[in-house]
Amino acid sequence: MDRVLMQALEAAPAEAQHPALPPPSPLEMPVQSLKGEPRRETGLIPPTRGLALRRALVIGGAVVMTAIGGRQMYLVLNGAGQSFLGWAVLVLYVVLFAWIALAFTSALGGLIDMLARRRRGDDEALPALSMRTALLMPCYNEHPARIAAGLQSIYESLEATGRLDHFDFFILSDTTDPDVWIAEEASFLALRERTGGAARIFYRRRAKNTERKAGNIADWVRRFGGAYPFMLILDADSVMEGGTIVRMAAMMEREPGTGLIQTLPVIVNGTTLFARMQQFAGRIYGPLIAHGIARWHGTEGNYWGHNAIIRTRAFAEQAGLPILPGRAPFGGHVLSHDFVEAALIRRGGWAVHMVADLPGSFEEGPPSLTDVAVRDRRWCQGNIQHAAVLPTRGLHWVSRLHLMMGIGSYVTSPLWLIFLLFGVLISLQARFVRPDYFGDGPSLFPNWPKVDPVLAEQLFTATMTVLLAPKIMAYVALLFDGRLRRACGGGIRAFGGVLVETLIGGLIAPIAMLIQSSAVVGVLLGRDSGWNAQKRDDGRVPVGAVIAGYWQYTVFGLILAGAAYAVSTPLFLWMTPVLVGLGLAVPLVLLTSSRSAGRALRRVGLLRTPEEAAPPPSLQRALALYRQLGEAKEEDAMRRLIRDPALRRHHLDSLPPPRQRGQGAIDANLVVGCAKLADADDFETAWASLSRAERSAVLGSREGMELALGLARAA
Repeated sequence: MDRVLMQALEAAPAEAQHPALPPPSPLEMPVQSLKGEPRRETGLIPPTRGLALRRALVIGGAVVMTAIGGRQMYLVLNGAGQSFLGWAVLVLYVVLFAWIALAFTSALGGLIDMLARRRRGDDEALPALSMRTALLMPCYNEHPARIAAGLQSIYESLEATGRLDHFDFFILSDTTDPDVWIAEEASFLALRERTGGAARIFYRRRAKNTERKAGNIADWVRRFGGAYPFMLILDADSVMEGGTIVRMAAMMEREPGTGLIQTLPVIVNGTTLFARMQQFAGRIYGPLIAHGIARWHGTEGNYWGHNAIIRTRAFAEQAGLPILPGRAPFGGHVLSHDFVEAALIRRGGWAVHMVADLPGSFEEGPPSLTDVAVRDRRWCQGNIQHAAVLPTRGLHWVSRLHLMMGIGSYVTSPLWLIFLLFGVLISLQARFVRPDYFGDGPSLFPNWPKVDPVLAEQLFTATMTVLLAPKIMAYVALLFDGRLRRACGGGIRAFGGVLVETLIGGLIAPIAMLIQSSAVVGVLLGRDSGWNAQKRDDGRVPVGAVIAGYWQYTVFGLILAGAAYAVSTPLFLWMTPVLVGLGLAVPLVLLTSSRSAGRALRRVGLLRTPEEAAPPPSLQRALALYRQLGEAKEEDAMRRLIRDPALRRHHLDSLPPPRQRGQGAIDANLVVGCAKLADADDFETAWASLSRAERSAVLGSREGMELALGLARAA
């Protein structure tokens, strides 16, 4: 070991620090039974005027549209007679059209709401607060600089409101990488020093990340939830304006029957073409969708897992998640916990609201289609798990609808694929299979197969109109919002952005359809998705990796093109958007993952958003801090602890007491790691021989740390 590290190791311990955690304030959080009668609060939710009518118009309108569309498809498929393929295509069309019809009617309600409602002003006086809120940032193997930058930006923004005394901050780590873990601790101490917030910024790491993010939050509730009436859940890439947080806390104080308020996070900081398309779509279409669902969801809203404030007591009493029966991927811990937690909170008699017009809530999106595929694989498994939650006793029917729509968001992809393939098979059947004019029974007249091409074209046009109408509505809403229109570069540039996003998004859609279809098949075959940290920065993927990952989509597109061309040229032309997207899968993924392409469109003013053109102060501050803090070099965990006495003291003080005989299970990684250290003469060689899991176990144990530090001193 070099002399500098030896001197640091022999240095006197640092002076006493503020504790890493506040005094415990336990709050009971029982695991809920999905079959038993729930404990329910009564009289908390006041009646909402006109909610039943709004729901009838949205859902009833979708039903009427679906009935009309189904009738027209039945007439189009008259030529298929009573064949299995004909009925299968009809049923699939009805199911899929119902999906887009509901999106249409909901968006229409959102347009009405946006045009009629006065925009919430950013300059309205901030309300006074009387209760405490904990801001919780769960993290899992994330870059510590990102976490610190976001939290410091939020801290400073809250400090500027004059309401900081009502808020505490918790970094809740489930990190398994030992180097990231110690870097998190160093970042936490530095954050306290930069902000002067040692009395209100805390850090806790779990040695065992049981139940993943849901278990992370539940652990905090059971240990500290009694001291905080509200908790605001952040994600590792979340940034929120202080004024927004104060207003959310004030809403919870004014509405004692509200259990959860979800904001609409705006996607920001995208640099690749794919990320900029996502943030443009989210910024332009997102408010329309959010206003639409808020209009008919009412007090039965949903929860998206972050940038939301929750009443701690309601969460503790109602949202303790059970372990689903069976093995993963269908059973086990609930992956997509947010939908289920919202449903259980509402089941307990608390309102769940979406606040669509509250600005100042931000997040980041995946930089490439490949990264979306990785994330969606986990979400797909979690949403399909919801099938086991649907029969839960006492759920509100709207909550069940949320769960079904979550399942449908992934199941519709294989349904679209089957619908497409069956359509081709019907065309092949019509061309190569001789029709049966008289059937099996007696008939005076032949059954002449006839497909009305004009009716088919009209139905296709109507379906595409319904599918694309929400984008048109969102653009109309933009035209009526002068501030948003100017921030997007004007009406013409905004329309150009809509065209670019629609065109490229349409080409990517069949690739995404196959990706989600394979994810659904993987879940049905029993493959567990695992839990991986999300990639948030650079979207570049090596060309070889893109070819290896997407060549099969190109091959499938070529096969489909051959089958369509064998039937007829009109069918081939009709399927061209799907065929082109699949055939160009590799170059499309490379193009959309490119920062250069994203910057090129930004230079000409396309896909521009207000937050990109003029970032709010909190975003500017978070980005500047991330660039500054991200310049620090990565360092081995033990070398960092040896070099930094203050960090070493904090780390040792935060370790749990030694395991007593017969207390809990023996940690095999700790046993092996300690044995390797005890048997070694050279620290560097011994530490290098430990696996990542063994290093984490040693770092998390007083016994292991004594062995490691003792060996380092003897070097």
